[in-house]
Amino acid sequence: MYIGIDLGGTNIAAALVDKNGVILKRAGVPTGTDGGAKNVTDRIQSVCETLTENEASPISIGVGVPGTVNDETGEVIFTPNLPLSGVNIAGELKKKYECPVHIGNDANCAALGETVAGGAKGARDVVFITLGTGVGGGIILNRRLHTGVNGAAGELGHMVIIAGGRACGCGRKGCWERYASASGLIETANEFMKTHSDSKLWELCGGESEKVNGRTVFDAYRTGDRVAKLTVEQYVEHLATGIVDIINILEPELFCVGGGISNAWDCLSEPLKAAVDAEKYTRFSLQSPQTSIVKAALGNDAGIIGAAFLGNR
Repeated sequence: MYIGIDLGGTNIAAALVDKNGVILKRAGVPTGTDGGAKNVTDRIQSVCETLTENEASPISIGVGVPGTVNDETGEVIFTPNLPLSGVNIAGELKKKYECPVHIGNDANCAALGETVAGGAKGARDVVFITLGTGVGGGIILNRRLHTGVNGAAGELGHMVIIAGGRACGCGRKGCWERYASASGLIETANEFMKTHSDSKLWELCGGESEKVNGRTVFDAYRTGDRVAKLTVEQYVEHLATGIVDIINILEPELFCVGGGISNAWDCLSEPLKAAVDAEKYTRFSLQSPQTSIVKAALGNDAGIIGAAFLGNR
């Protein structure tokens, strides 16, 4: 059995996972960032202790971290929302556990989890994206996680799709993340709302545009609201632009879409696939097979399961 840990800014979620990616036992605690790095690492230790109580020693432990990591050294290189930059998480766990300990970027872990036991199960080459506050990504090539020369590969949200576009937190302008994330969707909705005072979105947000969220946009879209329709159409166009670019570069077997926005798959699936099919390079040929676009299946468990399998990546 393996231990997978998803280290979030608010909570630490962990599980004991079997060789097939099935979760057998769960544990979780608040991350406790107010107490500094030692408090967080102590809490990681505590969830491991909970999971291993009355259990055999784990084969390996994996930790998914929202940031850049070095799995060879076990060190967190940089994580913007946790006080762990420069901390050797693997080294701390090895003080108590004799098994191998691995660390990985949280989006990469989710990609691995979906490939092991989720929407991309069994696929050889997969690109995974998570559409939340930002756009995270992970790349699986020949059934192995691709992390690049320094462990930072897969930052798909930070490729530019509109030169000189919206300013991004990474310092660039026009990043895919600024258009294809939930934050990007909301910004697009607000732009349309400024010139359409009759939109149902105003009603759903109580007349306060800052209260618009992804759910209200798709709720209004399902009623046929014109502004929501314009918003979703533009969102799909931007999402498809990035997906097409990645498909043209890698031609993966599957493109797997997760994150909160994927909960509106009923609104997105058909127009997204149509937009991608109309733009990708292989539309000019009858080459088969083609990349399939699928919804992720594991939800928040993807990162936990993927972390458990970091040692088998």
